[in-house]
Amino acid sequence: MKREIIDAGQLELNEKVVSIKRVTKVVKGGRNFRFTALVVVGDGNGHVGAGLGKASEIPEAIRKGKEDAMKKLITVKLDDVGSITHDVSGKHTGASVLLKRSPDGTGIIAGGPARNVCELAGIKNIRTKSLGSNNKQNVVLATICALSQLKSPEEVARLRGKSVEEVVS
Repeated sequence: MKREIIDAGQLELNEKVVSIKRVTKVVKGGRNFRFTALVVVGDGNGHVGAGLGKASEIPEAIRKGKEDAMKKLITVKLDDVGSITHDVSGKHTGASVLLKRSPDGTGIIAGGPARNVCELAGIKNIRTKSLGSNNKQNVVLATICALSQLKSPEEVARLRGKSVEEVVS
C-alpha cells in the first residue's frame, strides 16, 4: 500500500470520534485508568485518515487521535456521481470490508465505523458490507485500506497502455 504525503495544513478537515474506550492497568496501588480514542478526519472531498490517541483524559486522547489521523491521510478516487470508481475489498487483521460502487441516489449504505470513513471521504453513493470481525478500529482501518487501493480509469488505462474509452467500456 503506497501512501502519498498530503499536507493537512491546506485542507479544511472535519473530525468524527468513532469510539472511546477506557482501559485499565492494575498496579500495586490500585488501578490506573486511561482512555483510547479512535478518530477519523476528512475534508469531504477525497481525503480521509484515521488515528488512535491514548491519554489519561478524554479530550487529550481525542486531540492526539486527530493529530495521528492527519499524519495518515489518503486520497480517494471518486467518479462523477460521488461513488468509488470500482468495487474493492480491504482487510486489516480480522476485519474485511467490501465496498461496491452505486448509482446516483443510493446514498451511503454502511455500518457505523465504515459509514464515518465514507462520509468524511466525501463519498455520496456506496454500498458496503463488513465481513469477519466487527472491531471498530479494525473495520475503520480495513475501509481505509480498501479506499487506498482505488484506481482512477486514467491510471488503469495508462497501466494497460490503452485509451480511457477502451477501459471504461
